[in-house]
Amino acid sequence: MRQGLGTQLRHLIDLLDGAVAAAYEDAGIDYRPRYTPVMRALEGGEPRTVGQIADAAGITQPAATQTVALMIREGLLEAAPGAHDARQKVIRLSAQGQALLPQLRLCWQATRAAADSLDRELPHPLSDTLAAAIAALQTQSFGARIRSARAALANPEQQQEQP
Repeated sequence: MRQGLGTQLRHLIDLLDGAVAAAYEDAGIDYRPRYTPVMRALEGGEPRTVGQIADAAGITQPAATQTVALMIREGLLEAAPGAHDARQKVIRLSAQGQALLPQLRLCWQATRAAADSLDRELPHPLSDTLAAAIAALQTQSFGARIRSARAALANPEQQQEQP
């Protein structure tokens, strides 16, 4: 039996994240792979709001909020009131986060090289396939596709009438 798309994606993420987490551990870095999009968004040194981090990282704002909170607790980030609006928090790398960047960059280079190696072994590069899938889902969400499929299943005679 073929596994469903969600099951396959979760398994793929487990395989990738597990290997990346092990690589950080092997490098002697106490760091979670989920922190990388936030670190990348902040590595230039410019403080950002959580919304700006989410946009730059390509993740949802709730995911960014949760990840930023974890990273603040672990001492990798600092939050301060915004310059123009004290109610708005701006996030920046802490000294500990800055000090970790050189080691992280080496790990990121190795991870990129491993991803490129995987892409070369596949009939279609996974990175291209994922980018195409994301673009297609931005055009029509998976939820809309499910609703359309459900409607077609509920009214099979309409499917036969269409050319």
